[in-house]
Amino acid sequence: MYLGIDVGTSGIKAVIIDDKGEVAAESHASLTVSHPHPLWSEQDPSDWWSATNSAVSQLDAAVRAKVRAIGLAGQMHGAVLLNKARKVIRPAILWNDGRSGAECDELLRREPRAHDLTGNLIMPGFTAPKLLWVKGNEPKAWDETDLVLLPKDYIRLRMTGETATDLSDASGTLWVDVAERKWS
Repeated sequence: MYLGIDVGTSGIKAVIIDDKGEVAAESHASLTVSHPHPLWSEQDPSDWWSATNSAVSQLDAAVRAKVRAIGLAGQMHGAVLLNKARKVIRPAILWNDGRSGAECDELLRREPRAHDLTGNLIMPGFTAPKLLWVKGNEPKAWDETDLVLLPKDYIRLRMTGETATDLSDASGTLWVDVAERKWS
């Protein structure tokens, strides 16, 4: 049995698949999105963790006991800022947050080849402009930031104590040279 967890914007979905690829159990736990200002879209990462626990605990215990591996997927490009103790500093800025338009312009001024390097248009939905926004508008949060994770990777940290990501999600940060397949 294999457990899949999808950290979505509207909720956490959990599914257990058997060795034949058949769904053995599935569940969902809802999430809300905060819009404290126009163009802003945020969530509290602790809500993801609570919803993950809720979704997984809804699955049949006997089926859960047979799980051999876990796979994570989820919303991309969100910025989860953590301090040295790996505690969340501020609500996560989500993929659909539009506050960092000026920071996108700044990134393009700094690095005119950004599109060629990253394989992406420089848009507010990606992670790098969000961090520039934090640097310019929330200096205390910026100074405290030791690590930035993407939403599903925050759940991985909570589950395992390890920090990691995959190239697919990393490419949406605007910090990856996609041709070289490495951090730029």
